[in-house]
Amino acid sequence: MSLFNKSLKKKTVKTINRAGGQAFVQNAKMRLVSILLTSFAKDQFYRTADQTFEEVIKLLPQVDPKFAAKAGIYARTVYGMRSISHVLAAELSAHVSGQPWAKSFYHQIVSRPDDMQEIAAYYYHHGGKTLPNAMKKGFATAFGKFDGYQLAKYRGERKMVKLIDLANLVHPIPTPGNARALEALVNGSLKSVDTWEAKLTKAGQVAVNDKEKKVLKAKAWKEMVKEKKIGYFALLRNLRNIATEAPKLTTEVCKLLTDKNRIQRSKVMPFRYLMAMDALKDAKLENNRQLLAALDKALEIAVSNVPVFDGKTLVVLDDSGSMTWGQKSMNKTPIELGAIFASVLFKSNNADLMRFSDDASYVNMHFGDAISSISSRLIKNAKSAGTNFHAIFEQANKAYDRIIILSDMQGWIGHYSPKNAFEDYKRKYNANPFIYSFDLQGYGSSQFPENKIFCLTGFSEKVLDMMQLLETDRNALITEIEKIQL
Repeated sequence: MSLFNKSLKKKTVKTINRAGGQAFVQNAKMRLVSILLTSFAKDQFYRTADQTFEEVIKLLPQVDPKFAAKAGIYARTVYGMRSISHVLAAELSAHVSGQPWAKSFYHQIVSRPDDMQEIAAYYYHHGGKTLPNAMKKGFATAFGKFDGYQLAKYRGERKMVKLIDLANLVHPIPTPGNARALEALVNGSLKSVDTWEAKLTKAGQVAVNDKEKKVLKAKAWKEMVKEKKIGYFALLRNLRNIATEAPKLTTEVCKLLTDKNRIQRSKVMPFRYLMAMDALKDAKLENNRQLLAALDKALEIAVSNVPVFDGKTLVVLDDSGSMTWGQKSMNKTPIELGAIFASVLFKSNNADLMRFSDDASYVNMHFGDAISSISSRLIKNAKSAGTNFHAIFEQANKAYDRIIILSDMQGWIGHYSPKNAFEDYKRKYNANPFIYSFDLQGYGSSQFPENKIFCLTGFSEKVLDMMQLLETDRNALITEIEKIQL
């Protein structure tokens, strides 16, 4: 969906977070990474989208431009973050002029053809007159990543910046795989002919009445599903439409949904299964039960690669007001995202589960329950009160090897951080746990001094894998970003 292209240990610094409570400032690198990996360019409970963009702009002079470039590439290619990476790419142009790696940055940050259009649209909208040379050169080589199918799909014919505009501007060098497609793009003859979107659009255009449209759409879905031409994410996103327009495909659709290899190859985040379930529950279709059962099974398969840690683990979910009313990412509030992640970690690691807001309490769940069921109960029973991080350590009743906190980090009760409560807990149980602090909104402040926790952001299989590294490499997230070659 287009947003702009319309149709090392540091000194701990105390601050006040957006909820008015004492917190600790992350260093500039971590603040930038936090924003990049959690910002879906929508208003948040404590911050608007424009304020998010402004924070990125203010942070850029505080970090090495090369690191910022690598962080942008990481956010786009590993986490799939689109709009916020487009903002960074456009704004970073003022900081990378003359850098020998700038061309490589603009090449690597392009994951889909429309990334180029969005970056250019943002650049023009914010006063840019001519695209910088490094951006043009990077885009010119980036065209070589895409075949005719992809170039046709993202032509953007009704957009402010069309793909043909960029092609004429940057003069991409044709490759053996896309030379004909580029020529067709420039002369205006490139058309989408083999995408499921194109087939459904054509069905609607050629049908003479609603009855024929229904028949043609069912035929198009049948071809896409039976020949496996539809991607896994597109299948999830269109599950309700397929179930409505081609109900006879239910058995084949369920097989695709629960195909272990397709699930593992896809980068679909776990909460997308809940989104698909929500859509089906509202539809009241005859085949709902079969499809919902398949989604439950697929969700369980999707977390099969979650790392299993040694020792005892406590998973803590923030169910305060800002979590229940906060920014929706992919139509999910922070608590909805946190609940699915908490449920996954609870089951995969045989962990204890706790919720907290103005107080904290353990949550009793059965390990045999489906992840979707556990998640739903956590959301339904959310207290939606204040945010008291002290309560976590006051209620914890045993020594844990690690404590995983899922929150927006906007504690305010007591107006000071839970550092003392944490130290008391450690003394009482002779414990020294790792603290994984997931900032679900990327606000940039932490409830602990940075050397006491691992500050993590966002949701992806890469994050889960990275947790396994953090107990041996404190700076794993920064280390992974620094590995990117420019």
